[in-house]
Amino acid sequence: MQSEMVLQANNVSITFGGLRAVNEFNCELFAGELVGLIGPNGAGKTTVFNMLSGVYSPTEGQINFWDKSGKVRVINKMNPAGHCRIGIARTFQNIRLFGTLSVADNVKVALHNSRHANPLDVILRLPKFRQDEKWMQEKSEQLLSIFKIDSKKDELAKNLPYGEQRKLEIARALASSPKLLLLDEPAAGMNGQETEDLMNLIAFIRKEFNVTILLIEHDMRLVMGICERIMVLDYGRKIAQGTPDEIRQNPQVIKAYLGN
Repeated sequence: MQSEMVLQANNVSITFGGLRAVNEFNCELFAGELVGLIGPNGAGKTTVFNMLSGVYSPTEGQINFWDKSGKVRVINKMNPAGHCRIGIARTFQNIRLFGTLSVADNVKVALHNSRHANPLDVILRLPKFRQDEKWMQEKSEQLLSIFKIDSKKDELAKNLPYGEQRKLEIARALASSPKLLLLDEPAAGMNGQETEDLMNLIAFIRKEFNVTILLIEHDMRLVMGICERIMVLDYGRKIAQGTPDEIRQNPQVIKAYLGN
């Protein structure tokens, strides 16, 4: 039996001036899937992510998302904050942390949509405000513990080693309780052992948080090791999709990206 649909992109295209960066992209993502999006540099992968997360609006086509309540929404024109509220979170190819905030405060930022206190509660420091503060502290520490960086909760985010900054960015994305998590090159800049640990962590996140994951990655060992299904872009077009074994053996993918 087919799983619940989470996201559907129908003939989605985007043009910048005379450049068609993504051309008639189609995809369907189902609940609990871990899917990879690969292709050469400049193939349009991050542009796809930008459309799925509200950074860009498609020039053509339609993106449907089944939100946390199961309601289907057309999200073409929705801004990134709106995407976050309905259950789409992402990380970025270039880390975007609040470097001068503490590690814990970076996670707490993503929890504000879940607060129950109103502005008056905050101004007067009423019990609801204090309850929210306690909950946010506990939730942030819980997430940081999963990523094994809770001991550094009071350090400035900019002072973390690169690999731990990557983990913090993922922890912050998860703090918004997403239904769909978009990971843009999570292993970029990591060494072999860090990448191995990240593979295990992503598999754990998918299971523990009951979240659908779509990731962009150039590390083929990671992609082939954890993704159940892979889509391949080249020059803005999807040229193939299938299981890791099918992608490895696809002549068009080998020619465009994987090599011999």
